[in-house]
Amino acid sequence: MTYAVKEIYYTLQGEGGQAGRAAVFCRFTGCNLWTGREADRSQAVCNFCDTDFVGTDGPGGGSFTTPQRLAAAILAEWTRHADRSGRPYVVFTGGEPALQLDPPLIAAVHAEGLEIAIESNGTHPLPEGIDWVCISPKAGAEVVTRTGDELKLVYPQAGLLPDDVAAWSFRHFFLQPMDGPAAAANTQRATAYCLAHPQWRLSLQTHKLIGIP
Repeated sequence: MTYAVKEIYYTLQGEGGQAGRAAVFCRFTGCNLWTGREADRSQAVCNFCDTDFVGTDGPGGGSFTTPQRLAAAILAEWTRHADRSGRPYVVFTGGEPALQLDPPLIAAVHAEGLEIAIESNGTHPLPEGIDWVCISPKAGAEVVTRTGDELKLVYPQAGLLPDDVAAWSFRHFFLQPMDGPAAAANTQRATAYCLAHPQWRLSLQTHKLIGIP
């Protein structure tokens, strides 16, 4: 399998249960809920996506013809920036990373000593061996992965309420205010909901607040 990667970069995890942790982000191209083209946004299942996952032209991006080559590129990005004081950590994201992340790549990345996380919309089954599973469901998409480490619900979404997913089997439940023109009002609504329903914790996009990728 050839892996199509938009970008590979080193940063701090900005949101959710691993917020503040140093990580390499490996962003795959492609998604099953939106083409990534602005002309198609209004017809997309997920029409509020805020990431560019089209093409392989980002920093560190490209086509990787073996899982070992991609794993080596991820480790190289870590070692270029970090000392040896923490376990190397990679977050596979997208787009939708479950379209490409497979057992050979998981094995190759683990062989390089990295811990693996995924940020997925949950519409595709996930392979075994992922160390941290974050599912972010989208209204109108059938979620097949309903268990993991964290559920991160962008809020509010018409047609998808916290109560619709509160019984799923996750260790942590996060509400993340939807970005955009109504971000301030959405943050107030999410804050109020978390106060009234302590099962949920507030997740902020801290990378945007401090100006890092």
